[in-house]
Amino acid sequence: MAKQKKAPRPKAQTPKGFRDYFGTEVTERAEMLNKIAEVYHRYGFDALESAAVETVEALGKFLPDVDRPNEGVFAWQEEDNDWLALRYDLTAPLARVYAQHRNDLPLPYRRYAMGPVWRNEKPGPGRYRQFYQCDADTVGSGSVAADAEICAMLADCLETVGIPRGDYVVRVNNRKVLNGVLETMGLNEDAQRDAVLRTIDKFDKVGEAGVRDLLGKGRLDASGAYIDGVGLTDDQAGPVIAFLTSKGDTAAQTIKNLKAAVGDSAIGAEGVAELEQIADLLDAGGYGPDRIEIDPSVVRGLGYYTGPVFEAELTFEILDEKGRKRQFGSVAGGGRYDDLVKRFTGQPVPATGVSIGVDRLLAALREKGRIGSDSHGPVVVTVMDRDRMGDYQAMVAELRAAGIRAEVYLGNPKNFGNQLKYADKRNAPVAVIEGGDEKASGVVQIKDLILGAKIAESASLEEWQDRPNQFEVPRSELVSKVREILESYR
Repeated sequence: MAKQKKAPRPKAQTPKGFRDYFGTEVTERAEMLNKIAEVYHRYGFDALESAAVETVEALGKFLPDVDRPNEGVFAWQEEDNDWLALRYDLTAPLARVYAQHRNDLPLPYRRYAMGPVWRNEKPGPGRYRQFYQCDADTVGSGSVAADAEICAMLADCLETVGIPRGDYVVRVNNRKVLNGVLETMGLNEDAQRDAVLRTIDKFDKVGEAGVRDLLGKGRLDASGAYIDGVGLTDDQAGPVIAFLTSKGDTAAQTIKNLKAAVGDSAIGAEGVAELEQIADLLDAGGYGPDRIEIDPSVVRGLGYYTGPVFEAELTFEILDEKGRKRQFGSVAGGGRYDDLVKRFTGQPVPATGVSIGVDRLLAALREKGRIGSDSHGPVVVTVMDRDRMGDYQAMVAELRAAGIRAEVYLGNPKNFGNQLKYADKRNAPVAVIEGGDEKASGVVQIKDLILGAKIAESASLEEWQDRPNQFEVPRSELVSKVREILESYR
């Protein structure tokens, strides 16, 4: 009889495009989400936690196609032939929730939502298939005051999480203005209009001259390859260039330039008027151009947004993987989308909102050294006598009751050195030691592990010779001494 083969062991590795998050990373994200939620709540938005799974029909733009059903999402087919998918963002679920519960919700409905989303896309460096979003939206208000409020709230969020004024700017534009420019150009073919839109989207990469070339005959890219242009004449391309270069030194100058760029277009004039209102409202609220500015170069989701669009950009420089300086870039974006709920109700429902890229914002704060530098683990109570585990549990109970993070060493207590190695690996600030002699004398030893690490790293002990890193205190003073050490490092 042939010997039965053993089943191969599964590989211990994360799927491609996904990653695991450990202690400090999870804690930092939770703290950031709490800070952002406080701002959202202060502005009057209510929390919403919708299902992570939606029908593909509800997601809308990911309906099955001929070649690959549900491209872009992680989807599966139920026994009743319905297709379900993990949510791609937090906005499509909001549209479904509002349409489903609109008779029970206030109008306008102001909600915020936070959580993971999933995209079945090709992963790359820093680009994962699961990531966190942090959204706030107002559904049911067509007033540009709702858009201005979102921009102000976004600026407040950035400052609350640790991005100071001067290190960011929220830039605002309006899709209607761009529609007016296209109308002025007299483009009738959808293919040509789409080509112009794609070219406009490259403005931040190729600049005015590059866009001018791409709107015309074409240009050589950085690799030397020739990119065919849209084929417009200089006169046809003129309104696009005027639009993209209309940013002035003040909001008033930018508005004036945009009015000239849209010419006689009614929809363009409407968009410019909305930008002017937003600028006035923000100015009245104390949000000047050092925080929020009108910028025609902002182009987001051209087929998705119907009015004002906004983007938060971090303006400080970082070094890329090749050591070159570059700006950190966008960490949040959003705008007005008045047609999303209409898919469910058949009636137009105005809406506007913003999404903050939490992972990118965390990366920016780490880059600036504003988080992650002083994160400590729990106080570790060592075990000198396993028969006195009750005593050690009493110690951690007292520390925890006082609001101090603490744990008892639960490994093999035979080797005391291994316990201290464990405390180091846990990044513990303090170790508590109580052997038989200490127990008999009513004292405990408290070891300052932070100071001990500094002494170990120092080339000279002179700096630390007057500072002991281990203390013997009465057992009754355990909590007060541990707190004293922890507060000395805050």
